[in-house]
Amino acid sequence: MSRLFLGFLLGLIAVPIAGLLYFHFGNLPVAVADTPFPMERQITHVALNARIDRDIIKNPPIEPTGDNLIAGAHIYVEKCAFCHGLYQQPSTIGKNMFPDAPPLWQKHHNGNVVGVSDDPPGETYWKVSNGIRLTGMPAYDKQLTETEMWQVTLLLANADKPLPPAALDLLRPAAAAPAPAAPAAAHAGK
Repeated sequence: MSRLFLGFLLGLIAVPIAGLLYFHFGNLPVAVADTPFPMERQITHVALNARIDRDIIKNPPIEPTGDNLIAGAHIYVEKCAFCHGLYQQPSTIGKNMFPDAPPLWQKHHNGNVVGVSDDPPGETYWKVSNGIRLTGMPAYDKQLTETEMWQVTLLLANADKPLPPAALDLLRPAAAAPAPAAPAAAHAGK
């Protein structure tokens, strides 16, 4: 019986030490190109979803008016487009992150849902406000006001609906910039 207890005790000590050595010697997949850790997405999503469910705000304090959607488009272009792309133009950076930054202006493969338009607005607001660890998604609660965070949230919640033309104009990729002019030829003899 004492040998069984000793084996159990050694197992309890050996497993955490093996785990620490695994981490210490750089074996954990931390590079974007690395194969994900087994069940990494499931583990992180369970904790993330539980936290959002606990903290979610059910009723947005502002309405998705034209002015709020246009203001949200301004904020989106300034703060979000680099990683999440523009209307009909995915980001080249977002797909090279791990996990990928979702393209928020593309339809899902299985229907008419665009970006996160099928998520409750409170969920998107939580993500904008708090950010998400280990994803590259920053917390904007110190950079944007509560109203600004709700404006961009409501814009994304309505991405599958007709938006004000002024908002769409902001979200569309700018026309290709003209090629720079050739430098003037240097004066001969100088």
